[in-house]
Formats: sequence, structure tokens, C-alpha cells
Amino acid sequence: MRSPLLVLSSFLVFALASTRPSIAGDLDATEAVLDTDGEKLRAGTEYYILPVFRGRGGGLTMASTRDETCPLDVVQDPLEVSEGLPLTFTPVNPKKGVIRVSTDLNIKFSASSICAQSTVWKIQKSVNSEIQWFVTTGGVEGNPGIETITNWFKIEKAGDDYKLAFCPTVCDCGALCRDVGIYIHGNGVRTLSLSDALQPFLVNFKKVGSSSSSL
Repeated sequence: MRSPLLVLSSFLVFALASTRPSIAGDLDATEAVLDTDGEKLRAGTEYYILPVFRGRGGGLTMASTRDETCPLDVVQDPLEVSEGLPLTFTPVNPKKGVIRVSTDLNIKFSASSICAQSTVWKIQKSVNSEIQWFVTTGGVEGNPGIETITNWFKIEKAGDDYKLAFCPTVCDCGALCRDVGIYIHGNGVRTLSLSDALQPFLVNFKKVGSSSSSL
């Protein structure tokens, strides 16, 4: 009997394989991602992921959005003044200290959780007909390959800003590609999601402890 993970991985390999988000960073994959102070993002350093546009919520955090308490999903804080929870980035090559555009990486909340699962981001198939996938926690850090394909994200350029994307290249398996957007539920919860109907969520990165103003 095939495990649920293998079934999901197989679906990701073949579903929507020819659809890719518009990625401005493809031709400049060596460009370093910069924070709000103009400094290079560093692996293992804590940052806040903040929205470019104000008035639509604050930074990113974890919350229970379904009928079950765990795992916690990745959502935008409803309070504009909130910076959310700090996160760290780990590139596919952990020896690389600088986070670069279009590089596969894990994203992890640097915070404790009421759930037994990890706080590493991954995508999960949605039962909501309006979105195909949503971003949740419980992923695996490292170990790149088809078994962990749901756990890898990228930071891409979007004009002068950045966006998050799911388009893993950790294996030669033609996985689906989508920009990460915000889906607003009927109760106002703003979940990070993947869908053709969503605009990319434009973001910047503020180093924890920085005095730069971004909200």
C-alpha cells in the first residue's frame, strides 16, 4: 500500500507540471535577497516576512484554520502593526550562508507550537474548490528529494519587491509551480495559498532587532 506522502509526491510530480509562475529571477539566480536594511539575507538568521502593501494585515504567523487544532497553518496576522513570528531560511545547500533569489530553501518559524509537528513550511492539498494548495507547518528540514518535495520554497524578484513561490527543483521531477498568494476565508482569516486565481503576495524581509521601519 502506498503511503499518503508518496501519493502526494506523485501527484505533485505530474499535476500541472507545465504551469510555472512568472519568475523575474530566473535570469539572475545568483542575486542575493536583501532585507529592509539593504543587507543580504543570511541562512539561520531570524527575519520577519512583512507585506509590501499596508492596510491588509501584518506579518506571518501560525494559526488553526480548519476543524482540527493541529497542524497549524501559515497565515497573515490580521493586525497591520504586528510583525508576526520570526522565521529562518535554510538553502538546499546548507553550506551556503547567503540566501539567493530562485534558490530552493526551507522556511521555518522560530517559535514554539502547541502541536507536535515541526514549524517548517510545506504545502498541502486543499479541499476548498477556490484554491489548489495551502501552506501549513509540519514539514521536514533538509533531505532534498521527491520525498520532501512539498517542503521547498523560493524567494523571487517581483519588480523592486519580492514574492514567495513554490517551484521546487530539488529533483528532476517536473513539480508544479505557483506563486504564493493570500486567500481570505469567509471569517477573515488570511491563509497563504497557491491558486491560479490569487495575485502574488509581495513581501520584504526585516531582520529581527532591526530598527528599520517597514510597517
